[in-house]
Amino acid sequence: MESRIVACPHCQKRNRVPAAASGAPACAACHRPLPWIVDAGDDTFAQVVERSRTPVLVDFWAPWCGPCRMVSPALERVAGDLAGKLKLTKVNIDDAPRLSARFQVQAVPTLMLVKDGRVVARQAGAASATALRGWVDRNLTTNDNPVGA
Repeated sequence: MESRIVACPHCQKRNRVPAAASGAPACAACHRPLPWIVDAGDDTFAQVVERSRTPVLVDFWAPWCGPCRMVSPALERVAGDLAGKLKLTKVNIDDAPRLSARFQVQAVPTLMLVKDGRVVARQAGAASATALRGWVDRNLTTNDNPVGA
């Protein structure tokens, strides 16, 4: 599995962020949470998403999809806003046909929220960062503690 290099939004230190880890990534310099944005495919989905202790927002997308390209910055904003509390995992449906079939992805973008290895919410189509954040918060609330609290 590949890792990404991410600049800390607080101190600009460049950090290597793994696709899978036991906890959420934090900056090596200032120790604040980092946005966790990774890719997954047919062979890595179980480790990256289903075994994650952190809730995961899965974005099923395609490079040829205009709405997918439009919603990507909004998803990244949500991941940044919820750094340390949410992982954004992008799945290119052209490269992951088994996952597309397993989750019956019929339109892109299709978004799923996965918590403790199970899908807790799903929606198709693009939305604004504000609408996406509200959707995430509503669907990942446990007891009285929303993800963003």
